[in-house]
Amino acid sequence: MSTEQQQASPVPASIHPGTHIGLVTLRVSNLEHSRHFYEDILAFQPIEHTSAKVVLGGQDKQPLLALVELPGAAPQPRRATGLHHVAILLPTRADLGRQLLRLARVHWQHYQEDHLVSEALYISDPDGNGLEMYSDRPKECWRWTNGIVEMATDPVDSEGLAEAGRRYAEPWEVLPAGTRIGHMHLRAADIKEAERFYHTILGFDVTCHFPGAIFLSADHYHHHIGLNTWHSLGAQPAPEHCVGLQSYAIVLPTREALQAVKERLAAHDVAFEVRGDLIQVHDPWYNQIIMKVEPFVV
Repeated sequence: MSTEQQQASPVPASIHPGTHIGLVTLRVSNLEHSRHFYEDILAFQPIEHTSAKVVLGGQDKQPLLALVELPGAAPQPRRATGLHHVAILLPTRADLGRQLLRLARVHWQHYQEDHLVSEALYISDPDGNGLEMYSDRPKECWRWTNGIVEMATDPVDSEGLAEAGRRYAEPWEVLPAGTRIGHMHLRAADIKEAERFYHTILGFDVTCHFPGAIFLSADHYHHHIGLNTWHSLGAQPAPEHCVGLQSYAIVLPTREALQAVKERLAAHDVAFEVRGDLIQVHDPWYNQIIMKVEPFVV
């Protein structure tokens, strides 16, 4: 063994605990139509825009979503891998209640679920791209057993949530500062293959299993990544001419953390492209992932 090999640091067993989800880029069929929904109904604000693309964020202008117009794009097939939903994390339960009241005012269809670790509103944009707006319960309320977090799909106390929005939310017409992309939920063709890529290769820790689904995270979060086969078992990726997910970012805090990911990918013979302080890689269903160091903005 060479001196260099002896001194080389081992690749960590898990991805860096400071890892989180960054900018998500979605394909839409009509940019102006989508902007009305995201800005006027959901209260995003445009940070930058061209005739074919808009980047959206909240009051602190942190880029959260990018919408790219693909004129005349077909809907995402129901039976295909790709986007299940993008999950947007609001700072407080009162903020989620305020969002519920906004949706109710315009009669935008949605459904609600209490996941024990969080409360969530589920909606679709005008192209059918899935969205989750949610707020976390305090971490001390999450129940863990042997590294697995307890989650459920219970009914939400919608009256209590709406009352929190009315009584306790600071008034806002743009999403409050601190709003972030909390997690990505994707449609996969095979759960074992999903676990191999996101856990064994990338290093996210498995936090929960549901029938036909797996959830993974960094730093003991309930999940940064979810994957299911509920409508996509054995399916192929959605065609590129459809609306849906174009790419999403996984953000790491240091160059060393990114280097560790590169080494994991190389060790498993996964092809990736290096561009400065970021790498571009595809998961087994060709979802494009941009892995980057925190200060870099895509």
